[in-house]
Amino acid sequence: MAQLVGESVPSARPDTGVVPVARPVIGEAEIAAAVRVLRSGSVVQGPEVAAFEREFAEMVDGRHCVAVNSGTSALQLALTALGIGPGDEVVVPSFSFAATANAVRLVGAEPVFADIDPDSFCLDPAAVRAAIGPRTAALLPVHLYGHPAAMADLTQLAARNGLAVIEDACQAHGATLDGRPVGSFGAAGCFSFYPTKNMHALEGGMVTVADPALARKLRLLRNQGMEQPYRNEIVGANLRMTDVSAAVGRVQLGRLPQATERRRANAAVLDRELAATDLRIPPVAAGARHVYHQYTVRVRGERDDFRRELAEAGVGSAVYYPVPIHRLPPYPGDWDLPETERAAAEVVALPVHPTLSEAELALVVRAVRRAG
Repeated sequence: MAQLVGESVPSARPDTGVVPVARPVIGEAEIAAAVRVLRSGSVVQGPEVAAFEREFAEMVDGRHCVAVNSGTSALQLALTALGIGPGDEVVVPSFSFAATANAVRLVGAEPVFADIDPDSFCLDPAAVRAAIGPRTAALLPVHLYGHPAAMADLTQLAARNGLAVIEDACQAHGATLDGRPVGSFGAAGCFSFYPTKNMHALEGGMVTVADPALARKLRLLRNQGMEQPYRNEIVGANLRMTDVSAAVGRVQLGRLPQATERRRANAAVLDRELAATDLRIPPVAAGARHVYHQYTVRVRGERDDFRRELAEAGVGSAVYYPVPIHRLPPYPGDWDLPETERAAAEVVALPVHPTLSEAELALVVRAVRRAG
């Protein structure tokens, strides 16, 4: 199996010998890009950030792109720029990373949790419809694990109710639905460049918008409210991306198509080889292009025993997410989310990342067949 361009990784982590569930790539190309920027002396929100924004725009149908320092910042700034704040409610999934709901709270609004579709793990439009109330200002669907949410239904719901749509695409770089890229459906799309994502920038985020006025507001918000030095127009914060991160992100963006096809090819092998097990392999909705940030199966038996057997065979696994957001201490309430609860109790992520060797992938298959 050919290596990714610039790839420099061992076949397994030398400290444990385990095939990891994620393996961030920091190769010679990323190192060279970072060194080049450090030697240039322009290291914060300079030409590399501008170039990264232009290049990322090509992946989201030419939308305006605003780079920030994290995916959480992207969500928070998108909500702020759209005027969502105290007194507003935002419909979100509980089956997600806490940042989805945290961003809503950080702008002073309140998350309202809706249940998920059991196949895609994304928001169920019927549950969203039932969750919309008089204070609802926005919908915040998550393209979880790299599978697009049901955007046609959700955007129609939003239009009928006068709501904004902010896409949490932090796990779905390059995913599409009916040929349209995620991050181009809502008023804003938000991406993360954390090291374990499908592409990274060491750390960082991106907001994608169609409205140039909204893009300008986002640029002000990320930079202390300034477009020109010492000409503060609004109250903003320091949420800028560094040029080192942007330079790494540009390298990663260039290799994303190849890396995505490797993920999808690995997922196809797992689909085929695990079809006869008792596991439920992840289905893909019609028209959806899944990019497999995670390859998530459902375990019908005892999950801890299943994962223990994998670990004994040298195969890593993970559970995303064992505790739904609505069960975390900051989010008390009486929520009826049966599909969310069921998913949290059953899901296991298996290695699918693009740096898997053929031998590692075969080991994953053998171990899962034995354990599942």
